[in-house]
Amino acid sequence: MPVYVWKGVNSYGEKRKGRIEAHSEAAALALLKKIRVKPTVLKVAPKDLLANLAMFQPKVTGKDVVIFTRQLSTMIDAGLPLVQSLEILAGQQENATFKKLLTDIRIDVETGMTFADAMKKHPKVFDNLFCNMIDAGEVGGILDTILNRLAGFMEKSMALKKKIKGAMTYPIICLCIALVITAVILVFVVPVFAKMFADFGSALPVPTQIVVDASEFAKKNFFIMIGVLVAVVVAIKKIYNTDKGRKKMDYMLINAPVFGPLIRKVAVAKFTRTLGTMLHSGVPILDSLNVVGKTAGNKVVEQAVFRVADSITEGRSIAEPLEETGVFPSMVVQMINVGEATGALDTMLEKIADFYDEEVDQAVENMTAMIEPFMMVFLGGLIGGLVIAMYLPIFKMASVVG
Repeated sequence: MPVYVWKGVNSYGEKRKGRIEAHSEAAALALLKKIRVKPTVLKVAPKDLLANLAMFQPKVTGKDVVIFTRQLSTMIDAGLPLVQSLEILAGQQENATFKKLLTDIRIDVETGMTFADAMKKHPKVFDNLFCNMIDAGEVGGILDTILNRLAGFMEKSMALKKKIKGAMTYPIICLCIALVITAVILVFVVPVFAKMFADFGSALPVPTQIVVDASEFAKKNFFIMIGVLVAVVVAIKKIYNTDKGRKKMDYMLINAPVFGPLIRKVAVAKFTRTLGTMLHSGVPILDSLNVVGKTAGNKVVEQAVFRVADSITEGRSIAEPLEETGVFPSMVVQMINVGEATGALDTMLEKIADFYDEEVDQAVENMTAMIEPFMMVFLGGLIGGLVIAMYLPIFKMASVVG
């Protein structure tokens, strides 16, 4: 669809300018008339040489999708038709990529495609969970309610991710700083001391000799070490991209001493929040479990959820196969069992999710409080040990002279 650049005067006599997408110049004039603008200039926008290169286009963020979902929910609730709502939201969208995507969805809906099917054509922005819930909302005639519930769910999921990233940022930064400082000392500082120590004509203390040898090794094999590090990272990524490798690594992560309990709590919170939201929106239980499994983010949890789905097709309850997986705590299993018995499974799942969100908050705070002193001791011990090792011969020489 061509883009037109326009300049004109609005109904208040104020000069305005902008860009507008339309099938033809006549359609562009009609759109401008609809927003009460009298155009003085209307021409096809010059082509951007980078417009067709995806790497130069702005990314659609989770925040963009949440704001769109909230606004669309409000418009549908106010009685605006879906096509008109999409047209308005696309027109006011500043992100060019998202603007084009919403325009494509509007055109698909105008040609008779369902809203959910139109969204499924853009899986990088709207995942299976989003599309399935929209589908349930369209079928049940409660699209505004579903959109509002989706926005709340996405906001909580984004907040959970932000907490985890915040907890991991500090130790990663400290570790990187420690590696850089150590490399600088070994490659640039230690050789200066080593040259000075060579003139002493006596054997160096063991710690100093170890540091000097490490410096020599680092200088001679610096690029090899960098290559090995890159190769290890690439190998880990390739292994993680295979089903078998990812399953083993996810199993190791979920059972790790420090981070394992946190990862498990995050997995439980995500599982219960997603399943509860989908059930509350009217999505069938088997479809919900299928989507939840694919969006679990952990291969161990994913396989556990799929085993639960297989068990339900055999006529069993949810709680029993959940307990057999060994992934979910007994408290979660018992609460889900009560929810099934009382017919309020969706409500019970949301209560579990709220509880585990608080558990994740507490776990992140505890882990951060534990990591900070550990990293300080680690950095102090590493840098301090190197400095002391380099000054030991000087202290020894001073004692001999004394």
